[in-house]
Amino acid sequence: MKITTKGRYALRATLALAGLGTNGEPVSINCLSRHESISPVFLEQIFFRLRKAGIVASVRGPGGGFYFAKTPDKITLKDILKASGENLGTDICEKHIESCSRIERCLSHAVWERADALLNNFFEAITLAEILKGDWEGK
Repeated sequence: MKITTKGRYALRATLALAGLGTNGEPVSINCLSRHESISPVFLEQIFFRLRKAGIVASVRGPGGGFYFAKTPDKITLKDILKASGENLGTDICEKHIESCSRIERCLSHAVWERADALLNNFFEAITLAEILKGDWEGK
């Protein structure tokens, strides 16, 4: 598994949105771009995906921008990463499983399946609210 720039920026941008969008006020892409030093065009792509996943919503026009569609305690790190297009698995066996002649006797397959489960459980167990509070490290 490798988290791409899009996934890293999606997390940074949602954390920035939480800090800048006090009281649920919309925050513009330009404001987020300046705050995080991320291209506004790249942020638009990310927020399009986040909106499609139901993590954020938007308001058009002057004073418009993005705000959370649900509370940060209902948004997991997995939600953010998956919405941004990240694959949270190891992909070691998945790419070749249908053509693998060793699958029935392969001892390593179970290792990679367990690693995938651990990664997914880790990202699913951490909410945006916990990251904001710094209360996730024991997970």
